[in-house]
Amino acid sequence: MYTYLLINFFAILIPFAVSFDKRNYFFARWKYLFPSIAITGLIFILWDMLYTNMGIWGFNERYLTGIYIANLPVEEVLFFITIPFACVFTYDTLNYLIKKDLFGKYSRTISFTLAAVLLTVGLFNLSRLYTSVTFILTAAFILYHELVLRSRYMGRFYFSYMVLLIPFFIINGLLTGSFIEEQVVWYDDTQNLSVRLFTIPVEDVIYGLFLILMNVTFFEYFKKRKIFANLFTPGSQS
Repeated sequence: MYTYLLINFFAILIPFAVSFDKRNYFFARWKYLFPSIAITGLIFILWDMLYTNMGIWGFNERYLTGIYIANLPVEEVLFFITIPFACVFTYDTLNYLIKKDLFGKYSRTISFTLAAVLLTVGLFNLSRLYTSVTFILTAAFILYHELVLRSRYMGRFYFSYMVLLIPFFIINGLLTGSFIEEQVVWYDDTQNLSVRLFTIPVEDVIYGLFLILMNVTFFEYFKKRKIFANLFTPGSQS
């Protein structure tokens, strides 16, 4: 059964097709998206390889093609392409459809509260590597946005991520056993809080936030600085 491969395929199918819609024409911004995915993906894939090697998580071969890149199934590598593509597409499309920054005036409060909670939980669970590393790194990255970058799009990001939690629970539910009898991805619960949202470790919610925020960060940076602007020239909108 190629369950994980099909999850990747269906996750990207609609965002890929709608990228060519002339109203927003996300295809014109692929030149900023793909370098963002490549840089972020390299970081997360190396992290993934390390944790897979340590047995912090792993994969059920029954639901894989059997093709591996180092110690990762090819489906896991594709995950860091298809999911960021779909998520940044959603972020960009929501920005186009909703002109008002709905969470803008609350974004700093959200950031500092979230960072404080993540740092506290992470520091009190240093022996649980999935929890501590994910929570502390995410908190640090959020604080970097607020204190150093002073990013003006954090409100829009939080709104988008709130919307993305709906497909997140579907996709991660499929991977962790909510909808099929076995897990596609399994976890060593001694390395996390053992708190599950349905079958999904709570750490996955923060891991996903970190992954998508990093992709959005590079996407916004490249777009603002017009870096890679000549990579594609499909239209006039950038």
